Amino acid sequence: MSIRIGTCSWKYDSWKGIVYPNLDNINYLEYYSKLYDTVEIDQWFWSLFDSKKILLPNTSDVISYSNSVPENFKFTIKIPNSITLTHFYNKEKNSPLIPNPYFLNTELFNKFIDILAPMKNKIGLLMFQFEYLNKQKLSGLNEFIDLFENFFNSISFNFNFGIEIRNPNFLNKNFFLFLKRNKLSMVFLQGYYMPNIWEIFYQFQDELVSPLVIRLHGKDRSGIEEKSKGKWNKIIEPQDDEISKIIEMIKLLDEKQVDIYLNVNNHYEGSAPLTIKKIKALMHS
Repeated sequence: MSIRIGTCSWKYDSWKGIVYPNLDNINYLEYYSKLYDTVEIDQWFWSLFDSKKILLPNTSDVISYSNSVPENFKFTIKIPNSITLTHFYNKEKNSPLIPNPYFLNTELFNKFIDILAPMKNKIGLLMFQFEYLNKQKLSGLNEFIDLFENFFNSISFNFNFGIEIRNPNFLNKNFFLFLKRNKLSMVFLQGYYMPNIWEIFYQFQDELVSPLVIRLHGKDRSGIEEKSKGKWNKIIEPQDDEISKIIEMIKLLDEKQVDIYLNVNNHYEGSAPLTIKKIKALMHS
């Protein structure tokens, strides 16, 4: 088993003195990759604005990111939400839902993959992140599986793919069997309103596909943002009890020879690098 531990995004001035030197005009990712062997790219997720405005990554950024890290470095990348959103975001709460014509669109997906070509050998996993899907958007898990499998059978790329869902009621035997038969990785999200990941893990551990992703996000994004004031250089809300359970989960995955990407967000405790330091110390204690 291999475990790669990194952060969700990397360009934070408040990490100077922790990850980065106190210098101006530095290549953050280059310095980051001297300490960590993986990072999550989430900036490309935000791509859907209206039916005539879809933003995909700039090739220059893809090349720059790839050239900034060593050969053994791996990115986990969120697939653009222009592909994973069933409907456009509502600007007003009671506005009618407008279907997204690019939802699970093979042509747009292929275009995105082509843009990633310069970093192909450094991609560890591509993640489909789906929002909470209420009955107005999809009838339920069966419809989700049918739509995704039809899409997935239309693509053929040599990558690891994972799925993160925000519907707690989807986390059942049928969902994990769907992942297993399609060789899709589970993306465990610890935070928001999702159940604790170790509870789900112990129920469905025999259905998991390697590698898998654990994303530590925390339950109160706006609350910790208010406390941090945008400075992510100290632990604000310790999650020691959760971390001990997650380490137990990782040890069991080690026994099962499952590779892991552990992606830590600043919003989890207040400083992703300091959370990682804590996790590594506990894992080797």
